Amino acid sequence: MKAIEVLSTLVWANAAFAAPGFSARPKRAAEPGVRRTGLPQFVDGDLASQPVDNNTLAEYTSNWAGAVMIGTGYTTVSGTIVVPKPSVPAGGSTSRTYSASAWVGIDGSTCQSAILQTGVDFSAKGGTVTYEGWYEWYPDYSYRFSNFVISGGDTITMTVTATGKNSGSVTLDNKTTGKSVSHTFTNQIGNLCQTNAEWIVEDFSQGNSLVPFANFGTVVFTGASVNGATGLDKAIIYDIKQGNKVFTSCSASSPSSVSCSYIG
Repeated sequence: MKAIEVLSTLVWANAAFAAPGFSARPKRAAEPGVRRTGLPQFVDGDLASQPVDNNTLAEYTSNWAGAVMIGTGYTTVSGTIVVPKPSVPAGGSTSRTYSASAWVGIDGSTCQSAILQTGVDFSAKGGTVTYEGWYEWYPDYSYRFSNFVISGGDTITMTVTATGKNSGSVTLDNKTTGKSVSHTFTNQIGNLCQTNAEWIVEDFSQGNSLVPFANFGTVVFTGASVNGATGLDKAIIYDIKQGNKVFTSCSASSPSSVSCSYIG
């Protein structure tokens, strides 16, 4: 881990998600809760119901929305978003924090032994919004990028690159400010299969629960590519459904873009 890139850690507390032999790090006292990106939780709870190819639509999930490509030999996934300005959803409390995240990644859908990913969290509490860039190699924890300023309306390109089953790198490039950050992973626990490419808006977990989901408006991944090629018109589309309520509407608007809107 590059110490110059880490201001503080974002950790998952639930050891049940850890891979065999994975030793959990202690929660930082300064953290009000613990945060991680989760595997997609299909609404029917049946792992066997996951899609097996790009011609089959998945069930709704409780936490992932967006597009997933299924194939082989995926080494680089990239996409660009305009950072949304989140808000408290209708009927929400102005004293509560509501959040969501947009990220790109390799694996985690049909291959659940590892996820190489990077993205941006956005949160709203009352009239205050906050943003944070992060990176993660599941099943290890998420980490914040320090000194990386993000504002609503910024254009950010996200890229993940797998250099091996247990190694790779991630980059967030803020085209608006001209600043970028990156991190290199080596000898990670959890093997990549390199069979899933993802462009996701997530209701992530804090502690053992999903965070209150923010009204993120619309997030559009443009310039979306895997190994330098497009093909999102053949991707599987996920939407978030919690209980009987559907919160997102996502579609692949072109071979190189996917759009997700909050409809909750």
